Amino acid sequence: MRPIRPLLTVAMLLLSACGSQVVNPVTGRAEYSVVDEASEIQEGAKAHEGVLQDYAVYADPKLQAYVNDLGQKLASQSQRANLKWTFTVLDSPEINAFALPGGYVYVTRGIMAYLDSEAELAGVIGHEIGHVAARHGAQRATRQQTADISVIAATVLGAVLEIGGVGGATNLASQLSQTAASGYIASYSRDQESQADELGAEYLSRNRYNPQNMVDVIQALKSQEQFAADMAKAEGKPAPSGSNWLASHPANDKRLADIKAYAAKYKGQESYADDGRTRYLQAISGMTFGDSAEQGLVRGRNFYHEALGIAITAPQGWRIQNASDAIALVNGAGDAGLVVRVVPPKAGSTHGEVIRNVLEPIDGRTEQRTLHGLAATHFDGTVRNRQGQSRAVALTLVTGPGDRNYWLQYVAKDDDARRSAQAGLTEAEASFRPMSSADRAAAKPWSVQTVPFPRGGFSELAKSSPLPAARAQAQLMLINGAYNGGADPKPGQAVKVIK
Repeated sequence: MRPIRPLLTVAMLLLSACGSQVVNPVTGRAEYSVVDEASEIQEGAKAHEGVLQDYAVYADPKLQAYVNDLGQKLASQSQRANLKWTFTVLDSPEINAFALPGGYVYVTRGIMAYLDSEAELAGVIGHEIGHVAARHGAQRATRQQTADISVIAATVLGAVLEIGGVGGATNLASQLSQTAASGYIASYSRDQESQADELGAEYLSRNRYNPQNMVDVIQALKSQEQFAADMAKAEGKPAPSGSNWLASHPANDKRLADIKAYAAKYKGQESYADDGRTRYLQAISGMTFGDSAEQGLVRGRNFYHEALGIAITAPQGWRIQNASDAIALVNGAGDAGLVVRVVPPKAGSTHGEVIRNVLEPIDGRTEQRTLHGLAATHFDGTVRNRQGQSRAVALTLVTGPGDRNYWLQYVAKDDDARRSAQAGLTEAEASFRPMSSADRAAAKPWSVQTVPFPRGGFSELAKSSPLPAARAQAQLMLINGAYNGGADPKPGQAVKVIK
C-alpha cells in the first residue's frame, strides 16, 4: 500500500550509511551515527517527495503560508536553525502531525480543527521541530544499523492486511488511517518523546508563547479520544484505537505530568504575548472539515465521489472507510467487506483484459452483470499471488462514468465470515451507481466557520449543524474545548462551528 513507502525508503537509505562520530545539536555531545547531516538532509528530501505522492497538499495558499510562517519562526529559535525547514498542511482528516529528517514538518487539517489557538498549533509544531533538532530519526537508524531490512519491512507490512493476493496491500479494517507518518513517529522512544516535549516548550517560550499551551494540546486530544470512545459505546461498538496524534506519540499520565513540569520552568520569565486565538480562528475559517470532495465524502452509509461521478451505499450496520487509493465497506463484525478501487488504465481496456493481466487466474468463471445501467463482470475463481501461493478471489469489475473501470473485491477473514457476510456483500455491490441529482445534492463538503457563541449554548448551535444529530452537540463541544469537563465559552465569544 502506498503510504508505507516513505517509511521504508527512509529506513533503507539511512541504514545503508556509514557510521561516524557527530555532535548532537541539542545536547552538544558526540554520538555515534550512521547518518551525517548531509545524508540526513538528502534522504529527508527523498522521503518528502514520497509523502507528497501519498498525501495531497491542502489547497489553501493562505493557510499554508500561515503555518509556514509560524513554523519558520519556531525553527529559527531551534538548535538547527541552519536547516532549510519546510512546513506543510496535508489535506487529510486524520488528527496527526509528524516530521521527517532534514527539516520536513507536516500537520494535517484534521488536527488543526481540534486546536483552539496559534499557541496550541505552535506547541504541536514545536514538538515536531524538537524531533528533527535532536536528530531522533538518525538515532533510530543508528540503533537499527545491524537489523535486516527485510525484518523492518515485515514489521511495517504486518500492520496491513494483504487481501486477494493482487494489487498490493489494502487495509480492510482500522489500519486504513495508519500512515507512514504515524508509523514513523510511533517508533520514537519514550526518552525521545520526552526530549521533544521539553524542546517544544523551550521553543514556545523563546517565541513568547506560554508553554502551558502544550498541556492544553494534550488535554484537547485526550478529550478527542474520550469522544471517540463515548460515540463508539453509544453505538455498541468497541472504542477505536490509534485515532490521533496521541496514539503515535504515546502519552500517559507521567508524560503529561512531565509536560506540565517543563511548562512550569518558564513561569518566572517575562510575560508572554497573547495566544493568537483570533489570528488562528481567522486562518482556519473555511477550512475543510472531515472528508474532502477530492477524496470522496462519507455521509452516513453513503459514499460520494463527485469528480469520479460514482456513489455506493453500505448495508445497515456496516461502515465505510475512506483512504487515498480505496474505500472499504466493512461489516459490523469487522471480518468481511467490499473493497472498491479504480483500475489503472494500463491494466487493460476491457474486463477480460483486466482479469487476465492483473489476476492471471488459474481457474474460475465469469458472469456478465449490470449495476444501475453500468456494464459489469463478476469473477469467482483461483489466482496465484506474487509469492506463488494460490487463493480464492471473488470480485466484480464495473465500467463507470468516463469509461473508468472499478474493482469491487469481496474480502473476508475466512470462509465462515464470507458466508455470513454474503448478503451484505451482494447488497453493497448492487448499490454501486452513477451519481444521481440527489446524490450530488448530498455530496457537499463541510467546513470550519466561526460564529458568536449564542445564549442557547451548544444545543442551539447543534440545531443548524450538518453533523449527525446524535453527535452534533458533543462534536461542537469537542472542537471548542468544552467536552469532557471543559468550560463553555462566554456568550458572544467566537467559537468554531461546522457548516
